[in-house]
Amino acid sequence: MKLGREAEGLEKSPYPGELGQRIFEQVSKEAWRQWLGHQTMLINEYRLVAFEPKARQFLVAEMEKYFFGAGSNAPGGFVEPAPKA
Repeated sequence: MKLGREAEGLEKSPYPGELGQRIFEQVSKEAWRQWLGHQTMLINEYRLVAFEPKARQFLVAEMEKYFFGAGSNAPGGFVEPAPKA
Protein backbone atom coordinates (compact mmCIF):
# COMPACT_ATOMS: atom_id res chain seq x y z
CA MET A 1 0.00 0.00 0.00
CA LYS A 2 1.90 3.04 -1.28
CA LEU A 3 0.04 5.64 0.78
CA GLY A 4 -0.20 3.53 3.92
CA ARG A 5 -3.97 3.90 4.03
CA GLU A 6 -7.12 3.05 2.10
CA ALA A 7 -7.86 5.43 -0.78
CA GLU A 8 -10.10 5.67 -3.84
CA GLY A 9 -9.17 3.12 -6.50
CA LEU A 10 -8.54 3.67 -10.17
CA GLU A 11 -11.47 3.52 -12.57
CA LYS A 12 -9.59 1.50 -15.18
CA SER A 13 -6.16 0.02 -15.75
CA PRO A 14 -3.73 2.88 -16.39
CA TYR A 15 -1.17 0.66 -18.11
CA PRO A 16 -1.45 -2.39 -20.37
CA GLY A 17 -0.72 -6.00 -19.49
CA GLU A 18 -0.14 -7.79 -16.22
CA LEU A 19 1.59 -4.82 -14.60
CA GLY A 20 -1.38 -2.60 -15.46
CA GLN A 21 -3.75 -5.12 -13.91
CA ARG A 22 -1.70 -5.24 -10.69
CA ILE A 23 -1.69 -1.45 -10.55
CA PHE A 24 -5.45 -1.32 -11.17
CA GLU A 25 -6.09 -3.79 -8.35
CA GLN A 26 -3.62 -2.42 -5.81
CA VAL A 27 -2.93 1.28 -6.48
CA SER A 28 -5.14 4.27 -5.67
CA LYS A 29 -5.86 7.29 -7.85
CA GLU A 30 -3.77 9.44 -5.51
CA ALA A 31 -0.77 7.09 -5.61
CA TRP A 32 -1.03 6.91 -9.43
CA ARG A 33 -1.00 10.74 -9.62
CA GLN A 34 2.08 10.77 -7.41
CA TRP A 35 3.75 8.26 -9.73
CA LEU A 36 2.97 10.44 -12.77
CA GLY A 37 4.76 13.34 -11.07
CA HIS A 38 7.71 11.10 -10.18
CA GLN A 39 7.81 9.72 -13.72
CA THR A 40 7.85 13.26 -15.15
CA MET A 41 10.77 14.11 -12.89
CA LEU A 42 12.64 10.99 -14.07
CA ILE A 43 11.99 11.85 -17.72
CA ASN A 44 13.19 15.41 -17.22
CA GLU A 45 16.20 14.71 -15.02
CA TYR A 46 17.49 11.81 -17.14
CA ARG A 47 16.46 13.58 -20.36
CA LEU A 48 14.57 10.51 -21.53
CA VAL A 49 12.69 10.28 -24.79
CA ALA A 50 9.67 8.41 -23.45
CA PHE A 51 8.83 6.56 -26.67
CA GLU A 52 12.32 5.06 -27.07
CA PRO A 53 12.42 1.39 -26.05
CA LYS A 54 15.31 1.81 -23.55
CA ALA A 55 13.52 4.70 -21.87
CA ARG A 56 10.25 2.72 -21.70
CA GLN A 57 12.07 -0.26 -20.16
CA PHE A 58 13.67 2.02 -17.58
CA LEU A 59 10.36 3.69 -16.71
CA VAL A 60 8.52 0.35 -16.41
CA ALA A 61 11.25 -0.96 -14.09
CA GLU A 62 11.03 2.22 -12.01
CA MET A 63 7.22 1.95 -11.90
CA GLU A 64 7.46 -1.61 -10.59
CA LYS A 65 9.96 -0.52 -7.94
CA TYR A 66 7.85 2.51 -7.05
CA PHE A 67 4.69 0.52 -6.40
CA PHE A 68 5.81 -3.00 -5.56
CA GLY A 69 9.50 -2.84 -4.63
CA ALA A 70 11.84 -0.75 -2.53
CA GLY A 71 10.77 2.48 -4.26
CA SER A 72 12.09 4.59 -7.10
CA ASN A 73 14.60 7.23 -6.08
CA ALA A 74 15.22 10.63 -7.59
CA PRO A 75 18.54 10.99 -9.42
CA GLY A 76 21.54 11.94 -7.30
CA GLY A 77 21.73 15.69 -6.81
CA PHE A 78 18.04 16.24 -7.58
CA VAL A 79 16.60 19.19 -5.67
CA GLU A 80 12.83 19.37 -5.25
CA PRO A 81 11.55 22.64 -6.72
CA ALA A 82 10.21 25.21 -4.26
CA PRO A 83 6.40 25.40 -4.09
CA LYS A 84 4.84 28.11 -6.25
CA ALA A 85 3.68 31.13 -4.31
